[in-house]
Amino acid sequence: MFDKKKKIAADNILILGLGGVGYYLAKRLLYEEYAITVIESDPEVIKFADENIDARLIQGNAMDISCWQEANARKINCLIAVTNNDAVNMMAAMIADKFGIKRKIARVRSLQFGNEDSILTAKDLNIDLLINPEELTSQEIVRLIKLRAANEIIDIAKGQIQLMANRIHDSSPFAHKKLKEIAQEHSEFAFRVVAIARGITTIIPGGEDMILPQDQIFIMAGSETLPHLMKLAGVEQLHRQRIMILGGGLIGHRIAQLLEKSVEVKLIEKNSERALQLVEDLKHTEILNGDGSDADVLTSAGLSEMDTFITATGENETNILSCLLAKNLMNKKKKGNGKKKQGKTIALVSKEDYLVLASTIGADLALNKKVMAGNVILKFIRRSELISVAHLHGFDAEVVEIVAAPGSPITKKPLAKLSSLQYGTILIGSVYRHGEWRVAVGNTHIQSNERVIVICLSPQLRDVRKLFQI
Repeated sequence: MFDKKKKIAADNILILGLGGVGYYLAKRLLYEEYAITVIESDPEVIKFADENIDARLIQGNAMDISCWQEANARKINCLIAVTNNDAVNMMAAMIADKFGIKRKIARVRSLQFGNEDSILTAKDLNIDLLINPEELTSQEIVRLIKLRAANEIIDIAKGQIQLMANRIHDSSPFAHKKLKEIAQEHSEFAFRVVAIARGITTIIPGGEDMILPQDQIFIMAGSETLPHLMKLAGVEQLHRQRIMILGGGLIGHRIAQLLEKSVEVKLIEKNSERALQLVEDLKHTEILNGDGSDADVLTSAGLSEMDTFITATGENETNILSCLLAKNLMNKKKKGNGKKKQGKTIALVSKEDYLVLASTIGADLALNKKVMAGNVILKFIRRSELISVAHLHGFDAEVVEIVAAPGSPITKKPLAKLSSLQYGTILIGSVYRHGEWRVAVGNTHIQSNERVIVICLSPQLRDVRKLFQI
């Protein structure tokens, strides 16, 4: 049991529902010293939470006004309604409005509500932020597929800085080299390796860290430099047009729906009844009924001809192992120039602990829908402090754009002399100075009111905020 005496943060937050998204948010927000109250109906979930998180827990129905009164709802600053019932979440926003709760966030899975062209918009529902984890994940996968190389590329600082994910192979010019050696060899343009996924661990590296084959790395550079880095890393700048999806659930179905009119899509579904339903719904997608974890099924379905393989079943092990299997099958075939084809794999992973593992052993990218939804909500809650926050898929890390408050710890000394700058957990990537973004180095001295890009392990986001605040 945790000690229930805790510092009251500036925001008091009420969470309805301790499912995947609710529990993830409670953990993250508690770590950052927000005061959290939870209403959850399942006694077993309450018991587990009571043993693992330091929140005020109320067992009861989210629609029971007495539970809201027990939660002292009139003192709450923000509601996060993430139960498994859309109607409850939407109604909760209306109840919160009556209690005077200023900010309302609700998870609504149905695409029929909350959009601008819906009968009921988010404004009608008194919802400030409407979250659909499945839609967020589907849209993100579609964005990744439409990138010129199907590698992850994240735009930050209004597109002036970009981060690219890349897997290191034995032939890579980065393999078996320390970061300081790489920087010396390629000093003609500024870039920085800001995160390494290795095994089950995320590393925020320093100059002495070495890059090894099979590492998944994130490289930060200016947008004008990225094409040079892609060429250096051997990344092909091609649109990928042939997609295979394993699993026809909510996310697999939605990905196919969004892509089927512009690219060639094949979808493998194990359940025969669901496969028949998908045939009715997806007129431009080839639906195959079979076990996608079977190599013979994948081979006969034409996997070797595919450019991108996406696993979207409800089972972590199936998604990870199928990506590993697909990676081997896809990359056996050689292209016309004699080089081996490099097919891309994307895995959905529901367990946070498996994210780094998945991106290391089989998947080029690993995504978690509750982490994605949670980070959108966290970004909304922190918007007064942070300009932007992005989660690095497959890494337990965040990239943050933040302003240095006058007198904050980060402004006291050059970076190399700041003892509070924790090696291996926080990295200052760039600073906006004299109208341009500059790579930060050891003798860089952050000044008051300067915009800075920081990369940190996810649990250290609290420490980043403290570094940049008074």
